[in-house]
Amino acid sequence: MDFAANGTEVIYITGNHDEMLRKFADTEIGNVSIVNKLVLELDGKRAWFFHGDVFDISIQNAKWLAKLGGWGYDFLILINQLTNWCSDKMGKERYSLSKRIKNSVKGAVKYIKDFEEVATDLAIENGYDYVICGHIHQPKMLIKKNKHGKTTYLNSGDWVENFTALEYQFKRWKIYNYNEDKLSAFYADEDIKDMDLKDLIAAITIVEQPKSKKKIKTNIKTKVKRPLIY
Repeated sequence: MDFAANGTEVIYITGNHDEMLRKFADTEIGNVSIVNKLVLELDGKRAWFFHGDVFDISIQNAKWLAKLGGWGYDFLILINQLTNWCSDKMGKERYSLSKRIKNSVKGAVKYIKDFEEVATDLAIENGYDYVICGHIHQPKMLIKKNKHGKTTYLNSGDWVENFTALEYQFKRWKIYNYNEDKLSAFYADEDIKDMDLKDLIAAITIVEQPKSKKKIKTNIKTKVKRPLIY
């Protein structure tokens, strides 16, 4: 809310944990808007944003099972916090119980792979250069290809277990990991050595977007400074 109060446009994308907000989709309150999905144009490339639960069959066909799973996940997080507190006291390394369970269960691994395939296939079919989502709590950035084309798949992970987010600047994406990056600035590396000086200056400049009476959520060209997607 601090961003919105300071004049930054904040777009809240709903997910299965805040499904009640979906009835307010396309609502705008000051600098805050609520949407179910979003398409942006970033430096000439189309980016498709959504939470990702729409691809979860259990959520779409068995709402009670999804709620039960959500409660179980929240309980597991509480247990994880307790075990990590004990690990800190004993000087041992922290670890994620849910991540360990997901990575060890073949069904969970297959579900994640299927989720990525469905998301990227749809993105390629609709001509999106980037597909950005969350839901499965697995931070990842990779290029997916099929016979119809290619797209870049980006998953923000989460801010509960992985402490990860997605950032876009210098015409590129980065997975921000708090445990590794802490409060370091968005760093310059090999990817931007060959960038034109004008492009580099444009990439780090905040450009005010003109306000219009009717907000258009597609084909918006924007330059933003350290955007975070959780």
